[in-house]
Amino acid sequence: MTLPTLRESLEQHGLMAKKSFGQHFLLDLNITRKIVRLAQAGRGGLFDGGTVIEVGPGPGGLTRALLESEAHRVIAIEMDARFIELLDELNAVYGDRFEVIQGDAVKADEARLLAGRGLPPRAHIVSNLPYNVGTPLLIKWLTGPWRPLSMTLMFQLEVALRVVAPVGDDDYGRLSVICQVLCDCERLMDLPARAFTPPPKVDSAVVRLVPKAERPDEAVVRNLEKVTAAAFGQRRKMLRASLKALGGEALLDRVGIAPTLRAEQVAPQGFLRLAEALEP
Repeated sequence: MTLPTLRESLEQHGLMAKKSFGQHFLLDLNITRKIVRLAQAGRGGLFDGGTVIEVGPGPGGLTRALLESEAHRVIAIEMDARFIELLDELNAVYGDRFEVIQGDAVKADEARLLAGRGLPPRAHIVSNLPYNVGTPLLIKWLTGPWRPLSMTLMFQLEVALRVVAPVGDDDYGRLSVICQVLCDCERLMDLPARAFTPPPKVDSAVVRLVPKAERPDEAVVRNLEKVTAAAFGQRRKMLRASLKALGGEALLDRVGIAPTLRAEQVAPQGFLRLAEALEP
């Protein structure tokens, strides 16, 4: 069976992007194929024999590129019921390699989803994330109990810049620290708003995050969330003030960080030392 083009599929089903779901469709298969190639480059990338989870596939532009890869299975989670029938058409070509699940990815239990299908316990995530849930999903995959093999994710440009920002950069903040403590992070490509249908008001970028082999224990990860929330929640204050409720100068002295520094002056590893020194 020959699949219709993405635009033809949308027209056949009478579908348009829904603003309330933060939908902006990427219909250019040259771009989606490039994203998949970049997702498989370097450490933690190869899909060969593995499972890929995609969130918010919409009409399936990125889905089609993923199914052209060496992934053993592609599982798409789509909240918008309007797209389920359209996506189901991919089964006619790809059979059991593809499955679409209607549901909210923020509430999804990825470990149970994979185990229930007899698949290995870890998978790659590749997604053009809906703008309104991108950051909550990233935090879930970074700090939750289930850990992906890799994450290749498209965000609004401002979010992508925060993920990869170095210490001292204007975009450096809490998200930068959490991402860079737990993952190797790389900005892969930028996409102008005109690449999408309909065009959003901002540009986008694709980032890849590969979890580090050595991960802090869960108590330290929770402490990291707590320390960064306090420090960057009052980022104009010196750390001795913003971290006062967590130990202030005594805590900073224990890890060798000057109490007169501000949050944006402390590298991710400095925040990790603070998290390790903080009582659970």
